[in-house]
Amino acid sequence: MTEKNAAMRKEFLLGLQGFMEFVKNPNNTESVFDIAEAMARTEATTGSVTYLKSIPEVAQIIEERYIAPPPNLQELLSLPQDSLGYIYSSHMTEVNFDPEFYRKVMVQDDFTYIALRMRQTHDIWHIITGFGVDVASEIGLQAFQLAQNHSPMAVMLMAGALLNMIRSCQNIDALMQMISRGYHLGLQAKPFLAQKWEEGWEKPLAEWRSELGIELRAEE
Repeated sequence: MTEKNAAMRKEFLLGLQGFMEFVKNPNNTESVFDIAEAMARTEATTGSVTYLKSIPEVAQIIEERYIAPPPNLQELLSLPQDSLGYIYSSHMTEVNFDPEFYRKVMVQDDFTYIALRMRQTHDIWHIITGFGVDVASEIGLQAFQLAQNHSPMAVMLMAGALLNMIRSCQNIDALMQMISRGYHLGLQAKPFLAQKWEEGWEKPLAEWRSELGIELRAEE
C-alpha cells in the first residue's frame, strides 16, 4: 500500500468512526470535524467546490482568500442594538460560545479556504437565517448549506441526525420539516459564502436579511 493510499484509508476510517459517533450523539462537535476531514479528498467535495466557483461572486471571494480577524465580542456590543454585530455578540455571549470554537484549518487550496471560511462564519449564518442552536435547527441550517453550497458534509450530517432519531425511536416529522424549510430558504437566498459579514457588523440585521432574500416566519 502506498503512503498516499494509507493516508486516505486512515482518513476514511476516521470519518466512518466520526459518522458513527455523530449518529450516537449529534451534539458531538469533534465527530463533525472528523467527518469533514475524511470528506476533504472525495469527488463529492471536488464537485461542491466546482459548483461554488461557478457562482461569480463566490468565485471572487475564493480567489481573494478573504479572511477576517476574530470578532471582538465586547467591541461589537457597542454597536446599535439592531445591528448584526450587536445581535451576534449578544447571542454568542448568552450561549457561552467561543467565536473560534472550530478546529483550525491551514489554507492550502480552494477547499481548505472554503472550509475555514465556513467555520469562521458558521454562527453568523445561524443569526441571519434564524436557526437556533438545538440539533434540529442545526440540521435545518445544514439543509440551507446544501442548497447554497451543494455541500456533501451537509448530506452526511442530515443523514446522521435522521439515523439518530430512528435508532432512538423518535418521530422524524419535525426534523424533516426543518430540513425542508432550510433547503427552500437556501434556494431563495443570495450566496452567503460571498458575503463579507465582518465589514458590515453595524448594518441592521433586518437590512442584511432583506438584501439577501431571507424571509422568516412571524414567530422567528
